[in-house]
Order: sequence, then C-alpha cells, then structure tokens
Amino acid sequence: MILKHGILAALVGVALAAYPYAADAASNIEVKAGFLRVPHTQETLSILTIPAADDAIAGARLAVEDNNTTGSFLGQAFTIEDIRLQAGDDPAAALNTLIAHGASFILADLPAASLLALADAAKDKGILIFNISAPEDSLREDNCRANVFHVAPSYSMLADGLAQYLVWKQWRRWLLIKGSHPQDELYAVALVRAAKKFGAKIVEERLYEDTGGGRRSDSGSVQTQRLIPVATQNAPAYDVLVAADESEVFANYLPFRTWDPRPVAGSAGLVPMSWDGSHEQWGAIQLQNRFMKLASRRMNARDNNAWVAMRMIGEAATRTGSSDPTIIRDYLTGPDFAIAAFKGQKQTLRHWNQQLRQPILLGDGRMIVSVSPQEGFLHQTSELDTLGFDEPETKCKLQ
Repeated sequence: MILKHGILAALVGVALAAYPYAADAASNIEVKAGFLRVPHTQETLSILTIPAADDAIAGARLAVEDNNTTGSFLGQAFTIEDIRLQAGDDPAAALNTLIAHGASFILADLPAASLLALADAAKDKGILIFNISAPEDSLREDNCRANVFHVAPSYSMLADGLAQYLVWKQWRRWLLIKGSHPQDELYAVALVRAAKKFGAKIVEERLYEDTGGGRRSDSGSVQTQRLIPVATQNAPAYDVLVAADESEVFANYLPFRTWDPRPVAGSAGLVPMSWDGSHEQWGAIQLQNRFMKLASRRMNARDNNAWVAMRMIGEAATRTGSSDPTIIRDYLTGPDFAIAAFKGQKQTLRHWNQQLRQPILLGDGRMIVSVSPQEGFLHQTSELDTLGFDEPETKCKLQ
C-alpha cells in the first residue's frame, strides 16, 4: 500500500511539474463539450467504407478518456454530449441545448453551410467551435469566423500534399477528371491551384457526369469495365490520372480500368488524408490500438480529427488550469500552444485563419505511401505552411 501511494504521489508530482499553470489552479474544474453531427448517409462505392454509427464521435470519446487520465491528477473532469441532427435541422437549437447543459466547446461534424450557421449563432455566447470535417477553403478564407478552429485539413492542404509527392516523383503531367457535384468542383479547383503552385501541368480536364442509378449492383462490375476505359481514352500523354470525386460516384472505379496503364490519385488510388487506419509511424500504433479497444474498428480521418480537437481542449485546459473559453482561446492562439498528434511533428495553429498546421498522409487504403510536406519544399517559417493558403495569400479577416 505504501508503494502504491508513493507511485501515485510521484505521478501527481510529474503531472504538476508538466503543467505549471495547473499547479496553482482551483480544483474540481469541469470541462464540458458538445458534439454536433449530421449522419453521413451518402451511399459509398465500397461496403468497406460505410460509416459506423459512432463515426467521428468515437475519436472524441477516446480523447475524453485521455484528457481525464491527466485531469484526474489536476482536479479536472472532461465530458462530451453527442447530438445528432438530421439534414436541414437548425444547429442553433441544438447549440442552445448544449449551452443549457453547460457546454462551452462544440465539436462540429457538419456541412459548410450548417457550420457557418452554427458559428454565427454562437458568436456572442462565448462558445468555441472545432471543425472536424468540412474541407472547404472558403471557411478558412472569405467566410472565416473567429470562434471556429479548423482541425480538418482544407481542400488546398490535401491537394498541395498530393501535388508535392507527384512532383517529387516527376509525375508532372496530369489528366484531371472531376465529378459533376459542387464538392467535386471545389476539390478540382484546389488541384488546379496545386498543379500551378508546384509546377505540374494538367494536360486535359474532363467531366464525369453523375447519371444516377445504383452505386452497387450485380451488373455494376461488368458495366464499369466497359465504361471507364471509354471515359479515359484518347487523352494527351499524361503521367498520372488525378480524380476529384468527393461525391463517390466514379473515382474508385478508375484504378486498373483506365484506357492507358497509369496510376490514379486524388479521390482514389493514392489519396491525401489527415489520418488512415493503416498509419502506425511515430507511435501512432498505440493510438490505433487504444481506439480499436474502444470502438472495435480502425480509426478513420474524422475519428482522428475529433480526437485531436478534444485533445486540443484538454491540452489548453491543463496548461492554463481553466475551463473558461476566453482563456482557452488565448492559449490556443498564443505562441505556447502545440499538440502532439502522432504525425512526426508538433502541430500548431495558423494565426491568420485558425487552421491547424499538420502533415498530410498519402495512402492507398492498405499502407501509408508517403507523408507531405515532401523533402525540398521549403518555407521561411514552417514547411507545413507549404500546404494550403499561406499568410500572404489569405483573405481571412477574423471577426
């Protein structure tokens, strides 16, 4: 028993030494967060990628456990309340419910329009919002909000991460095929920008129209084997086919079916992402194993974004010894904040648009092929700022 109490005392001492602000803080601090999400009901091309019922929220729950491990020594308790919205629901009503329950922080797994509505509804209520899924660059630029932190990478960050690797491989000639939905166009715009930024050339841009119909059917493989080669033939000479298909209509049909024998990247083949279940470097395997124990499945990008967001809250609370959103925000946007997230380097916030700097993983669904930023792509401040809109380019005016 003496040994047990001695170990506990030592752990408390280590925790207090690691978090000097918390050593003088009041005990019994409650940090309450809310989770707002719209179920991802879009039909996927592969049954392996059908979202789980606890998609994203499972990552936040794991982070709550992690936060409480340290918080138990410092008199801090972390909780999160999950609210599911239906398409078209007003997020302001759910926000008011969470505020009534004491939440000061909101993790948002919402489409861009709903996220903006939520941010505007929360503007004068002292609430901090963490965007864990919406990749639109406009949310970080023209439509940026001072009460929103972006944990999910933007389309421009994903496209730049992919472009750096393709250029490093000397695969500079791209055939770009984009879908016919608005999200496909946004990703295509980011890919065109990335090609120009890093010296690649788009030899031709093609449109793949979504004509409807079942995504998965008994005759699907036969029809696809006939249609995809026709859709990709007679193209100018190119090194890699880059697909912008955020709506999951056609991109996963491209590998091994193109007219010319070429690699596929973008929305299929070699895919840029913030996280993948195959990632195991830099200690990531221990996070993967803990998530598997909690959720009985592999951690995906939305799960990880939610985990990082909740860990950002936890890190700020333990460093400052406070649950006050104003104090938390000042710490997150200050020079001392950094979060270790198992991707090889500490991640920090861009002060001009509150986007989390982060490496971009490039994976094929089985393994991580590479990680961007790539060697040789330099920056005067942080190589991570070679991904996405840099400070001189930003249109964001936080308000």
